[in-house]
Amino acid sequence: MAILSARRRSAAISVAAVAGLAAAGVGLAVGGASAGTVSGSLYRDPSSAVVRWVAANPGDSRAAVIRDKIASQPQARWYANFNPSTIQSEVSAFIGAANSAQQIPVLSVYEITNRDCGGASAGGAPDLNQYQTWVSNFARGLGNQTVLIILETDSLALQTCLSTSELNARNQALTTATQTIKSGNPNAKVYLDGGHSTWNSANDTANRLRAAGVQYADGFFTNVSNFNPTSSEANFGRAVISALNGMGISGKRQVIDTSRNGGAAGDWCADDNTDRRIGQYPTTNTGDANIDAYLWVKPPGEADGCRYTAGSFQPDLAFSLANGAPNPPTTAPPTTNPPTTAPPTTAPPTTAPPTTAPPTTPPPAGNGCSASVAINQWNGGFTASVNVTAGSASINGWTVTVALPGGAAITGTWNAQASGTSGTVRFTNVGYNGQVGAGQTTNFGFQGTGTGQGATATCAA
Repeated sequence: MAILSARRRSAAISVAAVAGLAAAGVGLAVGGASAGTVSGSLYRDPSSAVVRWVAANPGDSRAAVIRDKIASQPQARWYANFNPSTIQSEVSAFIGAANSAQQIPVLSVYEITNRDCGGASAGGAPDLNQYQTWVSNFARGLGNQTVLIILETDSLALQTCLSTSELNARNQALTTATQTIKSGNPNAKVYLDGGHSTWNSANDTANRLRAAGVQYADGFFTNVSNFNPTSSEANFGRAVISALNGMGISGKRQVIDTSRNGGAAGDWCADDNTDRRIGQYPTTNTGDANIDAYLWVKPPGEADGCRYTAGSFQPDLAFSLANGAPNPPTTAPPTTNPPTTAPPTTAPPTTAPPTTAPPTTPPPAGNGCSASVAINQWNGGFTASVNVTAGSASINGWTVTVALPGGAAITGTWNAQASGTSGTVRFTNVGYNGQVGAGQTTNFGFQGTGTGQGATATCAA
């Protein structure tokens, strides 16, 4: 599930502070010739939270590592507040600075009505008519040079709260938004939500993309909501592209968020995670014809909302991500000065279901199945990752019964259908994960309030 809150970045960084980054020898990731459809260097936002923290804390023992390996890198600027009267000028200022530097900006739009299905990241435009007004104003600020648009994280991967009519309306809104952005700037590259490799299946993802107008977009993005390895995301992307080709939709490309996928160990929630590392540095030079760019869409060091306030920059998180990571490529810094006024309102990206973990119980014999549950607890809530493992023969359909502790209540589920919200809850497979090969494991998860510690799970095939 998505976990974020909109925040106002109210401080401005001085010209001297950014100049200090360059003087310290900090390199900026640059993309050269690309195997995909995008080439050129990506724009580094001189007003990002991490740049401002480095400038304000030069004596901090963590500052050098955070400066060199995170603050030096181009990251997405998020637009998540409903501000139709000012969004054009905000976007225009950001685009103008990137164009002056002759670099490619990355903008993440997070404004869809009923985003996050009313969960922790609830917000967005009050209705879809007002959403289109906001998008139209946004598009007017995009200029006419290459920009990369990450359009509505989780809007397609997370649809559990939408009725059929609401889903149809959202798909039409995303189609219209794509066309509006393309009309405003024909050189804009627009990517729709592809979830990630451990959420929905490739065929399901392709169907959702088609319904939302991917034929008018340049492709799709993945891994903004997770930490899956780049190789897994690339394989998933190829499967999605193949499925789209089978639908008569060709020429689409993938972009992958590599901001936090440099290590696979540890808790899925980055707030409590000290085992993950930043992944590949941002670049358009992917060497893969299917992939337009590796991007840092989720800003490293900004919290997910489990232990710290969602969206807040936490230097200990940034340091844990950067410490021990390889040094970035070294190139010349941007050629333009940073703005001297406060940056526009932005918001951090989201997180979603945990990735599949190895089972903690042995597979059963015969035609049965087993289930194991792992709880990630924080103050007032938790997420659960449940593994379903087939026995010595494959199974076609499963039901997992989870006994929750008293006071715990489920607020959301992924990769399964739930019956009940408290006490003893039964989960059944969805269409794409009911068949499990002998000795193989599939995964689902849920989020809840209260205490999940002590939950137990049993499985029947």
